[in-house]
Amino acid sequence: MIAATETKLPRLLMQLPGPKARHVIEQDAKFMSPSFTRDYPLVAKRGHGALVEDVDGNTFLDFAAGIAVCSTGHCHPKVVEAIPKQAAELIHMSGTDFYYESLPQLAQKLVNTVPGFEPKKAFFTNSGTEAIEGAMKLARYATKRDKFIAFYGCFHGRTMGALSLTASKSTQRKGFGALLAGVEHIPYPNPYRCEHGHSAETCGAEILETLERQVFKRLFDPEEVAAIVIEPIQGEGGYIAAPKFFLQELQRICRKHGIMFVVDEVQSGVGRTGKWWASEHAGIEPDILCCAKGIASGMPLGAFVARSIIMNTWKPGSHGSTFGGNPVCVAAALATMDLIETQYKENARHMGDYLFSRMADWTKKFKIVGDVRGRGLMIGIEIVRDQRTKEESTDLRNAIVGLAFHKGLLVLGAGANTVRLSPPLVIDEEQSDFALQTLESCIREVEKKA
Repeated sequence: MIAATETKLPRLLMQLPGPKARHVIEQDAKFMSPSFTRDYPLVAKRGHGALVEDVDGNTFLDFAAGIAVCSTGHCHPKVVEAIPKQAAELIHMSGTDFYYESLPQLAQKLVNTVPGFEPKKAFFTNSGTEAIEGAMKLARYATKRDKFIAFYGCFHGRTMGALSLTASKSTQRKGFGALLAGVEHIPYPNPYRCEHGHSAETCGAEILETLERQVFKRLFDPEEVAAIVIEPIQGEGGYIAAPKFFLQELQRICRKHGIMFVVDEVQSGVGRTGKWWASEHAGIEPDILCCAKGIASGMPLGAFVARSIIMNTWKPGSHGSTFGGNPVCVAAALATMDLIETQYKENARHMGDYLFSRMADWTKKFKIVGDVRGRGLMIGIEIVRDQRTKEESTDLRNAIVGLAFHKGLLVLGAGANTVRLSPPLVIDEEQSDFALQTLESCIREVEKKA
């Protein structure tokens, strides 16, 4: 069993996967849906802080955090304490039909973190996908319009409405037939691959011009568009940050035409970038902000926050949720938000700066590293076959991710060819050094074979 006093680093006892892990994987193949994607054979049993132990007793350093979910680390004592305490008092009554004391408490904490001086209100969901679905419904209801604009590369969820916005991988949409009508996608600004050769500060000007001069004139009249939905930093798309000016101009366009500006912070929010919300780095004020993942340290909870004047447009019964805002999940979220505010938001900024400073020369040190980017503890390492041509290399990226697992480091891919680093916000320099040394070793090994 993991003990905080033993180590902060991995300990591998055998060749992976071990015998117990192999048995679980065999059972999983028999009884579980094959739709899940597993990058490597980790069978998790317990976690503490930034460490995860598998069923055979091997310990790993987690730089994935359950896809950026375990924000305060695994099983933080204050979060663990809050969960059984609430479970012993009340597990469920349904916030749609009854009141919970904790719901307005958490809503107040949450809305006070969202940029803008106007009053705001929150709606709680079970997940990020549900938060997106709710935001889409609210945008349509408030504007009396039915069209949406999203971006290539963005991931907003897998239910049918959210999937209609998602344009990350074709396999996520293939086989499901016609999705929601009235959704148009435009390019997302990618400074590393900017077709016009712009810098990170100016990439995307042509995209905005296309939106106003082409999309609004040839496809959708702006008066028919309910919302423009964007991730300020693409998650599944490869940890690509939109330039500040791009987000600011997008907000201006939305304000000009009465379009809801919806910001998806499901993966980038809740302190991960060193601020509560990644959109704060651009100084924008979204009309609707969606969040989930890190808000409750692993308990299923999401939310969307909107300006009160928008949220107040819909009437009782217009939207609801049986389990969204479950008391046990809310208790975990209250503990999580306190920890992030007092400790881990600043640690994310500090450790992000530390990691970036150590990785600043990786594009010179390694021939297959094309770009290192992100903010705070949301870092993407793009792997290419050739730095000159920037040819994407999914196989080399996958080899790095798999090799890291066998060295005790848990990371995930993002986009076609990016290694993502999204550790718990509790990591320290010793753990960061191990992660960097391990990744350097993996990249050298893969680069040598390539």
